[in-house]
Amino acid sequence: MREHAPHLWARKYGSEGADFAALHLSEVAGMVLVDSVFENQRVPIQGKAVRLRPGMMAGVTLVHKKDLTLRHQADTLKALHRAGTPLVLVNVWDVASARIVEDAGFPAIATTSAGIAFCHGYPDGQKIPLDLMLEAVGRICRAVSVPVTADLEAGYGATPDAARRAAAGALEAGAVGLNLEDGTGAPEHPLDDPALMREKIRVIREAGDAADVPLVVNARTDVYLDAVGAPEGRFAETIRRGKEYRDAGADCIFIPGVTDRALITALVAELACPVNVLAVAGSPSLAELASAGVARVSLGSGPFRATMTLLQRLIREVSREGTFAELEEIMSHAAVNARMRREEEPGGTFPVSSRG
Repeated sequence: MREHAPHLWARKYGSEGADFAALHLSEVAGMVLVDSVFENQRVPIQGKAVRLRPGMMAGVTLVHKKDLTLRHQADTLKALHRAGTPLVLVNVWDVASARIVEDAGFPAIATTSAGIAFCHGYPDGQKIPLDLMLEAVGRICRAVSVPVTADLEAGYGATPDAARRAAAGALEAGAVGLNLEDGTGAPEHPLDDPALMREKIRVIREAGDAADVPLVVNARTDVYLDAVGAPEGRFAETIRRGKEYRDAGADCIFIPGVTDRALITALVAELACPVNVLAVAGSPSLAELASAGVARVSLGSGPFRATMTLLQRLIREVSREGTFAELEEIMSHAAVNARMRREEEPGGTFPVSSRG
């Protein structure tokens, strides 16, 4: 994925040179994915003449996202996990949030299981039915051009078969990566046995192999997040579990609940594989996490909760003060609507998003 220009817009000329359409492009490994809008209808692009605006990439192959295999997307997602250059994931919960994140130039999308559950009226912790979770994931996958990784909690069941069904459902929805956690939410046994996690990872890998998609498995251990065991033993337990999950086939080890830079550096060094941390208020900066060797940084349910906090502030102001200052400097209706239509932004300009 080209990080400096993951989103481009171009103008397409029809066969007679008179028809125009806005094209939303996302470049992956020398190919450009096309999500087009022409008179509110999707139109075929391959075989058509396309003129890129000055300064954009030329000499690339145009393909629809549907023509790009899930395998290719999975390979792209895995390649984004680089120690010292972390993949930053601003987790999303619906199509609107996903398109805002994509349009900001991020090369991949991650869902928040908590945010999706909350939107549907369920508490976090595998209370939302799996089919409802996968429906939300599928809507997000169909709405964006970048790879999507889905938070599937503990696999929506206490057995490997449940994890296999969840993984197969995620693939059917269009996701090419998933989170799998060992936290149970039960005080009497807060973490699953590592042997069960190993078996879940194994069957998830099998589900990916059966679909010819190398699912990117982000195995999460909640030792620090849930403060399991004596403080002096948490490092060793995290390393023990992380190595077992890694050796079982996980591509990345997710360790939420750690914010100390020295501790993070030690965890990365000991695990010797891509490590994901959860960014919260008080976390080291992205530059500091990069220097610690972190390969992936997630915001989890933070963006959803931040949005809900803004709503609370607005409600408080309206009910207590009778004023509307919280509505200052918010996105316009037209700007949000344009993102849903993938059309030209207000003002007649075609946006070119970039990172860096």
